[in-house]
Amino acid sequence: MWLEIILCFIATASFAVIFNVPARLVWIGGCIGIASWYSYSFLPILGVIPVFAAASAAFIAAFLSHLLARFLHVPVTTFAIPGVIPLVPGGRAYSTMLAFVEEDYLNGLERGIETILQAGAIAAGMVFALSIFSIRRGVAQRYETNRS
Repeated sequence: MWLEIILCFIATASFAVIFNVPARLVWIGGCIGIASWYSYSFLPILGVIPVFAAASAAFIAAFLSHLLARFLHVPVTTFAIPGVIPLVPGGRAYSTMLAFVEEDYLNGLERGIETILQAGAIAAGMVFALSIFSIRRGVAQRYETNRS
């Protein structure tokens, strides 16, 4: 388990470097990646389906990204993009294409649907976290407008 966490941190921090995250913030992106991967790995043990686990993990990554971005005065994408990298279903997409190349169309279709569902769940989790922060901002703006 520790090896998995260390490798997840290295992979997430490496993508943070690729996306030009400032050096002082790379480790924070790595920690968000660890949090998202750990929740994605742990939830199926509790009986949660993988698609919902991906949505929950993406929500956690996006929520932490919004909080830390606001606290550190940096764009949210500084943390959000590296934070969800461990969740991206690249291996599933590869096995989908491999099944189609090997003419195993039924297996390829099944894996393709799983891949699309997981990718959609990641997007939905990120959007849900964004909506929480947007609602707060909208209510605050409405309150200031009515107060004036």
